[in-house]
Amino acid sequence: MEDAAHDAIETIAPSAPDSWIARLQGNQVTRDEAIEELRRILLRGLSKSFGAGNSVGMHLEDVVQEALLKVLESLQQFQGRSRFTTWAMTIATRIAISKRRRKHFADVSLDSLSRDRGTTFDVTSVEQSPAEVVDQQGTIAVLQQLIDEVLTDRQRVAIRALLDGLPVEVIAEKTESNRNSVYKLIHDAKLKLRSGLEAAGVASDDLNFGTH
Repeated sequence: MEDAAHDAIETIAPSAPDSWIARLQGNQVTRDEAIEELRRILLRGLSKSFGAGNSVGMHLEDVVQEALLKVLESLQQFQGRSRFTTWAMTIATRIAISKRRRKHFADVSLDSLSRDRGTTFDVTSVEQSPAEVVDQQGTIAVLQQLIDEVLTDRQRVAIRALLDGLPVEVIAEKTESNRNSVYKLIHDAKLKLRSGLEAAGVASDDLNFGTH
């Protein structure tokens, strides 16, 4: 998706990186002109990647405005390893992806994840032998029991939310916490689960809840 946005700006003749920096740090007129030019470039790139009528109700103009603020705040971090417009588009694309993910999970209630329901896994491969399937199902059964019985309520909610596909940043937002706290919560939960699996004689090497 980022590639599509970057392709879109290739058709626009860019100013040199040092020219962009100088213009964005110049007098009011020069700065405003540079911001408007960059705004058009970012909007064009995002429109190609996400579509003007994107399905998640994300307003690209809002994304561009947020990206412009981030770019202006981060000018000192630009090291010239890529084109300035590519660097700015990367910032805008990441903001857009983050907003889309938040929108996608906006109606997911963490309260529903904390209720006493079985955690489901779908990890069976068509290449597994019957013996491997039985062994894996046994591991999953133990893991489900550990999640329900060993973890604290907050750890259980975080793990179940992660398994349901919620990004860490969304979990943090919904729990009125922050990414570091959620990472710590998940880390502690995984330690408990590994310990429980090992106590049950089950290998825990493959225990991996992706955090993103």
